[in-house]
Amino acid sequence: MTQHLSTAILVVAAGRGSRVGAAIPKQYLVLAGQPLLSHTLQALLRADAEAKVLTVIHQDDHDLYDASVQALGPADQARVLPPVHGGASRQDSVRAGLAALAALPASPDLVLIHDGARPFATAGLIARAKAAAAQNGAAVPGLAVTDTIKEVDGAGRIVATPQRAKLRAVQTPQAFRFALIHAAHGAAEAAGARDLTDDAAIAEWAGHAVHIFEGDVDNMKVTTPEDVRAAEARLIQDCPDIRMGQGYDVHAFGPGDHVWLGGLKVPHGKGLVGHSDADVLSHAITDAIYGALGDGDIGSHFPPSDPQWKGADSTIFLAAAADAVRARGGMIAHIDATVVCEWPKVGPHRDAIRARIAEVVKIPLDRVAVKATTSERLGFTGREEGMASLAIATIRLPLPC
Repeated sequence: MTQHLSTAILVVAAGRGSRVGAAIPKQYLVLAGQPLLSHTLQALLRADAEAKVLTVIHQDDHDLYDASVQALGPADQARVLPPVHGGASRQDSVRAGLAALAALPASPDLVLIHDGARPFATAGLIARAKAAAAQNGAAVPGLAVTDTIKEVDGAGRIVATPQRAKLRAVQTPQAFRFALIHAAHGAAEAAGARDLTDDAAIAEWAGHAVHIFEGDVDNMKVTTPEDVRAAEARLIQDCPDIRMGQGYDVHAFGPGDHVWLGGLKVPHGKGLVGHSDADVLSHAITDAIYGALGDGDIGSHFPPSDPQWKGADSTIFLAAAADAVRARGGMIAHIDATVVCEWPKVGPHRDAIRARIAEVVKIPLDRVAVKATTSERLGFTGREEGMASLAIATIRLPLPC
């Protein structure tokens, strides 16, 4: 029914999330190696292979938002539209997002409006949302209420007991014919109707019948510190296939005044010789990641026979390997690498190297370890003829379907 209808997913992520009590808005907290918003976007993009996604953000959060999108694979990034700024309320933010979608060369037929802090949307939930919107014009996912609900007054006294069978706990994505909800938001704004708590309420205010479709009990919203811990545990459980890969690389010294280690330029009286920039550390880590994926090695993906890689920045290879993990719905859990050389001394640069690797691979700093050792003047490294590096990468992947 909905195959011929174009769909956009509007993600609302402009709030401050103060109930979590974190230093940054909750949607940007790092859970299971990636910002929460990244997990939400990935879930939506996996759930609908064709929909475009537009996120409404706070004007102060561009750097946090950019980092969240950068954590996606290249194919997913291509489907994410530029963000728009939200307003003082959720209603204002959604209206801004709808206006941006209306300004596209072709506005969508359907729009799904989803919370940025709900990272567990499934393909089934999205399919039900689209079908309900196409059939009814306005629909929201709901769950039957299992507890008895009491209405109380200001003094905490019970004044009513609604019939439980008639109650539903409403989730997102709330789903609409685009023209319907865009017009309803515009009419509410023009009329000064400012106390409408969600998009279903706005559609109701505008005179439209809003239907309920089956929600998903696993479609939780992260609101409290306890939710943060529960969501991270679930995200990690979603990637139970734990794998480790090892990498090793070596390059000889040659003329130069620096070496590249993990994407950082380290001054030295010699350079390293290689087809690319001879970043021995990045090469070893890249091989370790590809090894964990069971997907060849750096040479099979970036062959030295290809002239385009001559002198290339090796962080390109490292980033591509990390993107390959994310493209399979996985996460890099940890990187542990060792540099073997007499000189230069790595210790003074260790933290900067770790930070650069974490930036390239898009994981938290505490998931990257870099160590250095000498070979006690033995072998080619002991004779200061070159440098070597060893690396282990631990990744987590979803189980195959």
